[in-house]
Formats: sequence, structure tokens, C-alpha cells
Amino acid sequence: MKLGKATKNLIEPMKRLELKIPPLMLVLLAGGVMWWIAWAAPTLGFVFPARRICVMGAVLIGTAVAGMGIFSFRRAKTTVNPMKPDSSSALVVTGIYRLTRNPMYLGFLWILLGWGIFLSNAPAFLVLPGFAFYMNRFQIEPEERALTRLFGQAFVTYATQVRRWI
Repeated sequence: MKLGKATKNLIEPMKRLELKIPPLMLVLLAGGVMWWIAWAAPTLGFVFPARRICVMGAVLIGTAVAGMGIFSFRRAKTTVNPMKPDSSSALVVTGIYRLTRNPMYLGFLWILLGWGIFLSNAPAFLVLPGFAFYMNRFQIEPEERALTRLFGQAFVTYATQVRRWI
């Protein structure tokens, strides 16, 4: 299928963003934006009941989920580098990967949720769907294309059985 020039002009800049920002850097950036929003709009803050416990719970869940993903990759002796999915040496489908295809990114989202609870500012929470959208489009989709090239039907079958996030 041939794409028109206008379509190519829209697609090419988008492709250049794929796998360019390390996910940990994106978490720090999203957290910074959330902080800036809370600072810029303090009147939109609110009281979050049991705030400390909820923050600790969300951060602990996020750290555990991401950590289980890293542990599973290390045990399978495959790369943990999200910028080079083509260097994957094994398709990991056990452990936490039976529940989610992206436990590290899911863990990051939980940690950002904890940060949002800590900030207790309504508009700061709007960064969370933006983070998930960016991760889906510019990190996960390119990773999944690479995994399909590397592992073929095994990855396609796995992707139909396990959800991307939860």
C-alpha cells in the first residue's frame, strides 16, 4: 500500500520518537511535570484520606511489579534494555509475565500513581494517561514489532493470551 506524501509527513516524525526516551527517564519527566502542575495550580489540590499509606502502598506495588519483571528477564538471561528489543534472546512468559506483558512499565505507572497521591493535586493525575499513551505508542508497540520478528507465532500467541498492562 502506497502512502501519500501528507501521510508520510505525519508518520515519519512519529516513528523518530520510537524507542528514543528511556522509560526510566520518561518516569522522571512525567513525575516532574506532575510536580510542576501541582506547584502551578495549588488551588486544585485536595485532601487524600490515608495519603501516606496509599502512597507507600502504590510505590511498593509498583516497585515489586517492576522488580519481578526485571528478575524474570535476568533469570532468562535476556536483555533488560528497553531501547534495544531486537537484542532479546528469550521470550519470557512465566512469572509476572503470565499476568502482564509489561510489568516494568506497569510498575512505573503505579509509582507515578503514588507520586500523584503524594501531590494530591487533581490535574497532576492527568499525566498518568499521557504516560500510558506514550508508552503504548512509542515504546511498547515498537517492542512488540521486534518481538514478533524475533519469536514469530510464539509471541503472537502469547500476546493474545496476556494483556498489555493488566
